[in-house]
Amino acid sequence: MEKGTAGENPTRINKYACACAIVASMISIIFGYDTGVMSGAMIFVKKEFKISDAKTEVLAGILNLCALVGSLSAGRTSDYIGRRYTIVIASVIFLGGSVIMGYGPSYAVLLVGRCVAGVGVGFALMIAPVYSAEISSPSTRGFLTSLPEVGISIGILLGYLSNYIFSGLPLRLGWRIMLGIAAIPSLFLAIGILKMPESPRWLIMKGRLGEAKEIMYKVSNDPEEAEFRLREIKKAIGIDENCDDDIVKIPDSVKSQGEGVWKELLLKPTKSLRWILIAGIGIHFFEHATGIEAVILYSHKIFDKAGVHDHKHQILATVGVGLTKLTFILLSTLLIDRVGRRKLLLTSLSGMVVTLTGLGIFLTLAEHSGGKLIWALVLSIITTYGVVMFFNIGLGPVTWVYTAEIFPLKFRGLGVGIGVAVNRLMNATVSMSFLSISAAITTGGAFFMFAGISVIALIFFYFFLPETKGKSLEEMEAVFTRGTCSKDVSKEVEIGKY
Repeated sequence: MEKGTAGENPTRINKYACACAIVASMISIIFGYDTGVMSGAMIFVKKEFKISDAKTEVLAGILNLCALVGSLSAGRTSDYIGRRYTIVIASVIFLGGSVIMGYGPSYAVLLVGRCVAGVGVGFALMIAPVYSAEISSPSTRGFLTSLPEVGISIGILLGYLSNYIFSGLPLRLGWRIMLGIAAIPSLFLAIGILKMPESPRWLIMKGRLGEAKEIMYKVSNDPEEAEFRLREIKKAIGIDENCDDDIVKIPDSVKSQGEGVWKELLLKPTKSLRWILIAGIGIHFFEHATGIEAVILYSHKIFDKAGVHDHKHQILATVGVGLTKLTFILLSTLLIDRVGRRKLLLTSLSGMVVTLTGLGIFLTLAEHSGGKLIWALVLSIITTYGVVMFFNIGLGPVTWVYTAEIFPLKFRGLGVGIGVAVNRLMNATVSMSFLSISAAITTGGAFFMFAGISVIALIFFYFFLPETKGKSLEEMEAVFTRGTCSKDVSKEVEIGKY
């Protein structure tokens, strides 16, 4: 098959696949909202319950610790019941957590609500990018798999706006509406998701070829593309490429169930699988070890250190953080399939090293001057936005695209689940320790530390993360095999469009 023979515009985004990815990304909007709204809600929760900084850190970070449970459970759950129903479970869990937080008569009950929502976060972060990746073709997979991250950014911005809108309400009412209102979209998503198709790759893994073929034709631009993708998946699973049976029996050796998958991935991986696992865990580790959660969750604290002391003005300044995040996430989704994952990552980390260092310098000067150096205050705010800008042009969206596409189908649910678990662990570590670290080494010192970690991340990405742009999901193991990771990994790489 020669390049360009299967469709006039192989890079055209399939509207049905795009619609499916958008609906799946709704769960990410709800999670993003919960993250953004808590930034401002904590100000009022702390006032009402008179809690210490330590308890504030626990309230902020407990969601991500509980997300560990959700992410590890979601991988196995999605392999058993399918990607679609796993999104339903995530929505229902979010619904329960939002209701409990909106009720929140005490700090303890609010903490329980955050825990419940955290489990939903774990499910959502694992399943949304996996579902989007599995219905996409290689030429548009970066864009469609970035949509959940776009959803998170939209949600964070909506959370910030909610803080600003409801901050004028009475203390006991305002923050409860901020947190509880997320239950409404969770309910609608749980119902609406049932109209979405199942992942064709998951259906083939279960031997349901007839259903997979019907869906693949819908998410492909033409019949030839659909047939090509079906043959590639069947070959990867171990099914005869020319098999047209509606139902086939899948050998136990290729089913992604049982302890065998854990052992094969973690204890006895092949060289390429070990490299994939290191890359997947590493990129999730560094996404939050570089400190973005400190900027997103504690932006009001950063602005306070920079001289913005009025709560209303602090919240308004965080809206700027949300707008910056959304703007550059959208730009990244347009670039990721053109520029590639690797270039965006390296550009992103290089910019973060510079802006995190600048933020550390300017915050230190602003604090030591007692707020008298106006230029230091202004540059502190500008570099805060700069950190958010560079994070969201690369590291933020690429993390989720990359891990959703590199694991072989048999290990995808488990592998992505482990990556998300590491992601949430680092998120919780940063969010639950940032105030304590800032108190120990100053806020500026904390950002110097994050700049140093970013340098390590830049080196890691340069040596361990190969480019995956244009590759099919079925040829990722070849990409991660040293000596075969060239532009001509296989004849299909040249085709690139499927």
